[in-house]
Amino acid sequence: MVGNTPLIKLSDEITGTPGITIYAKAEFANPLSSVKDRLALSIIETAEKEGKLKKGDTVIEATSGNTGIAVAMMCAQRGYKCVITMAEPFSVERRKLMRMLGAQVIVTPKAGKGKGMVDKAAELAEKHGWFLCHQFETDANWKIHEETTGPEIINDLAKINAKCDYWVTGYGTGGTFHGAGKYIKENSPTTKIVLSEPGAAALIDSGIQTKRNDDGSPAETHPAFAAHPIQGWTPDFIPLVLEKGLAMNGDNKLMDEYVSIPDGVAVETSMKLARTQGILTGISGGATVWAAIETAKNSAKKGDVIVCMLPDTGERYLSTPLFASIDADMNDAELKIARSTPSFILEPN
Repeated sequence: MVGNTPLIKLSDEITGTPGITIYAKAEFANPLSSVKDRLALSIIETAEKEGKLKKGDTVIEATSGNTGIAVAMMCAQRGYKCVITMAEPFSVERRKLMRMLGAQVIVTPKAGKGKGMVDKAAELAEKHGWFLCHQFETDANWKIHEETTGPEIINDLAKINAKCDYWVTGYGTGGTFHGAGKYIKENSPTTKIVLSEPGAAALIDSGIQTKRNDDGSPAETHPAFAAHPIQGWTPDFIPLVLEKGLAMNGDNKLMDEYVSIPDGVAVETSMKLARTQGILTGISGGATVWAAIETAKNSAKKGDVIVCMLPDTGERYLSTPLFASIDADMNDAELKIARSTPSFILEPN
């Protein structure tokens, strides 16, 4: 069930770019509703093939949520124990989903940011002899996207005799960008790859590298990092998986264009996707679609095709700013409708 997610054609109503087609790759169609299902499958199966995991072992990973949910799913299916470390600011529904799948969730202090949860996972793995996924460093991360995500995009467009002029993505670990980007460049050399990140956390744009430990994990918080609302994107360090993708040059250069995401537009675009397209995606999905629309306005020409990623479902964000304006109780307009027929009875408080 992992992979083979659909491309959804967005209407001109949301894109505002007639003559330029934007497709969104709906990664929420994966079994646990995010692109990270691919990563978890690859890391666990690679570890099994290499003899690093056997039934009854404990798997541990640091995550903003989606990877943890996907790893918990794989562990539940294959008979492994699962421990997740997760920084305090990430949505509580993610913790509950992981615990529902049988994982134990260790919440790390907000002050430690993403590096804090990574360090805690490494400490626990060393202390107890658990298998650490190393999602930010392992080649198993990007290779699954080279094997699946990239080919799916190119093959699906080929079925309708379309080419991919631009491919737009953000980054969390950088696995999607690195792996799918590598395949797309090798099989569609004219495709331009657009990488996005929050304006408040412009790590790539800063040109400053992350200092690393011997295993490739971050040695310190990146100086360009600041808190931002796009959960799952841009931790407080540049992941090694992303850095390796960015380091490709010459004919293999992956990033052709860069888009900075201003405050507010990710949530606004996610809400617009829900209300004009019937697409329920998270804040990162809104950010990526906004970047795709900006690419259409500023770089693309009539007849071009743009593909962008929708990393997960909006249901992961019920306790976040994405749903802050959504009420549970009836508003005045809804009450007016309810009272428009005799059966309406208002129960006392």
